[in-house]
Amino acid sequence: MEIKQYIDKAKQGDQVAFTFLLDHYWNEVYGFMLQRTENETDAEDITIETFSKAFDKIAAYNPEFQFNTWLIAIAKNVHIDLLRKKKSSLFIDITDEEDDIAYGIADDSPSAEDQIITEQNLNRLLQFIKQLKPAYQEVIQMRYFQEMSYQEIAEDLNEPLNNVKIKLLRAKKLLAEIISKS
Repeated sequence: MEIKQYIDKAKQGDQVAFTFLLDHYWNEVYGFMLQRTENETDAEDITIETFSKAFDKIAAYNPEFQFNTWLIAIAKNVHIDLLRKKKSSLFIDITDEEDDIAYGIADDSPSAEDQIITEQNLNRLLQFIKQLKPAYQEVIQMRYFQEMSYQEIAEDLNEPLNNVKIKLLRAKKLLAEIISKS
């Protein structure tokens, strides 16, 4: 089947087509971003975000252009956004008074009240996670509670690494939707 046919199927919401496109173009986008960022973690994050945005906006894809060119353009924009966020977080105006207050803080360990609030928030988060499908619950649990790497999750689930990344990305998106609705 030609790439165009997979793109057309993906536009109709076909998950197999999405997976094919992800697998087919992953190395190209990741390799391109690795050259630009010289950082594996940033390249991986940008690549995941690129495919997420591409799949969300696949209906807007113009077939006059190569699909990989479109993906690379999205990746460049995601990278620029990441750089802007990093740059803006580096420069924060702090007055001398605020600086003195910050250094005057005696104890930064959480109080009993802070711990209760954290536990309540964690309990709420766990309730939201329980609303996800079991497969999504599992990858969230493995990644964020067991702190497993993507590769470890892929090996544990006996699934391709790219499938794990997309499953985790979808799980996070669905979780964000559930949280925003409540």
